[in-house]
Amino acid sequence: MRRPSWRRRPARRPGRPFRPRTLRARLTFGLVLLLAVSCAAVGVAAVVELNGFLTRRVDEQLAQVGDRFPESLEHHGLLPDDHDGDEYGDTRRQAPGTFGARLLHGTVTNTGLIRSGDPAADLDVDLTATDRRRLARVPADSSPHTVGFSALGGYRVVASPGRDGDVLVVGLPLEPVRAAVHRLELVAAGVFGLALVVAGVTGALWVRWSLRPLGRVTATATRVSELPLASGEVALPARVPEADPHSEVGRVAGAFDRMLGHVEDALTERHAVEERLRRFAADASHELRTPVASVRGHAELALLHPGPVPPEVTRALERIAAESSRMGGMVDDLLLLARLDAGRPLERRPVDLTRLVLDAVADARAAGPGHHWALDLPEDPVTVTGDSHRLHQVLANLLANARLHTPGGTTVTVTLDPGEVPARPGDCPDRPAVRLSVHDDGPGVPPEVRPHVFERFTRAEHRRKSGAPGGGAGLGLSIVAAVVEAHAGSVALESGPGSTSFTVLLPARGAGTG
Repeated sequence: MRRPSWRRRPARRPGRPFRPRTLRARLTFGLVLLLAVSCAAVGVAAVVELNGFLTRRVDEQLAQVGDRFPESLEHHGLLPDDHDGDEYGDTRRQAPGTFGARLLHGTVTNTGLIRSGDPAADLDVDLTATDRRRLARVPADSSPHTVGFSALGGYRVVASPGRDGDVLVVGLPLEPVRAAVHRLELVAAGVFGLALVVAGVTGALWVRWSLRPLGRVTATATRVSELPLASGEVALPARVPEADPHSEVGRVAGAFDRMLGHVEDALTERHAVEERLRRFAADASHELRTPVASVRGHAELALLHPGPVPPEVTRALERIAAESSRMGGMVDDLLLLARLDAGRPLERRPVDLTRLVLDAVADARAAGPGHHWALDLPEDPVTVTGDSHRLHQVLANLLANARLHTPGGTTVTVTLDPGEVPARPGDCPDRPAVRLSVHDDGPGVPPEVRPHVFERFTRAEHRRKSGAPGGGAGLGLSIVAAVVEAHAGSVALESGPGSTSFTVLLPARGAGTG
């Protein structure tokens, strides 16, 4: 039976990146990928710019805050009534989250954090040893630096020399900056994600619409690939509809149409040549039958002459009669092939295939007594619908092929089986076929001959039977294939050293010929 036409899609190897296969998918994927890269670049640039802008604003606020808050930490934020705020610093009018610290000789002595803007509610901050080391490493250059605290998070701090040889540090939190940047990231991700989805769907529709002419080219090419182009008159489908010749797809469609035109012209010319050859073969075979029969008749008549005839002349006349008889058979074979090529219908009658096998094997046993002939037949007669004479010729040719191409002592087995397989590949399984097999245990068909064994005038360089005569013209198996094909059947060869089988499948009676 014919294998399913579909092929299993190979599984993607683990770890292998996904790659779109169709042109439509590749264009859409490329469009979305370019847009994704552009959106990512815009998003990164916006996030970096916003982070830098907000950080600079924090630096400006630090410059405005000055050292008033860290100066007040030395006096624990207390402002005597007889002193003004400029001498000791001022813990008031500070933004919530302002951090201050005083360092003396690299050691943190005081820390504070404005939590609510109310000096009474401001509390000291417990810094870890790591946080204190980080503060000590901040250079006292009055320039902003970023420091991360374990409990407070990221801060932008400025360290400046104090009046008492100490270092005063003031800082503002970076959490608002990071919150704003994170929100921008979320908004950008949502907007860009939606834009990618919309662009992907729109791009896929646009690419689909743009590649419609290419789809029509594919459909036309598929129809052409399904046509039987091997022989006979071929009518190609309509050409691809007109497309814009200035586009790439339009140029492909135009080139494909021109190619179809050349193919159609070549097929038409080939069909015309085949028809001329068929007519020539039929006419030549028909015209040769009469002179060949005349030569054979005169040779046989000369052999019947009552007078004395020299032995040399008798031998020559016998060879003339034998060769003319062989030539007559070749002419009949050529004429049969020409008629089958022309599609002339064969006789359609019930044929007892079992009786044909018995008669053909009996004739082969008489012609080849040195071979062992065996039969494997079912108990009930097997009947098919067809031409009895031509089916007998199929059997005779297969048995003659086994006899002529194998040495003496070879066993030839003919098997007849009313099987349940289709007669030809592609037929429905519910159309059973009769299987006829001719098997021998000879040396086998040479490998270089097997692909062409059913072609006309095919003969092996070295015959399977050593020392065998020249035989026919290589038409026997081609006639087998042509007759079986005319009966809506099929023939196949399986050969190897010590085993050669020719299998013929014919539709069972009542199965139709399709």
